[in-house]
Amino acid sequence: MRHIPARSPSTASTRAAAHRAMALAALRADSSLSTRLRRYNDHMAKARALEAQEVAL
Repeated sequence: MRHIPARSPSTASTRAAAHRAMALAALRADSSLSTRLRRYNDHMAKARALEAQEVAL
């Protein structure tokens, strides 16, 4: 029998913080402005959705 390592539970607030960090990193990336802005907006939308989901629980 093979042992599958357990992952630590990821709370919505932890994931939201990670997406906010990725959003800020996207702004500093070495890519075009439109790409950086799209990535930033995508990550911030995910962070906001996770925060809203946490509030609704």
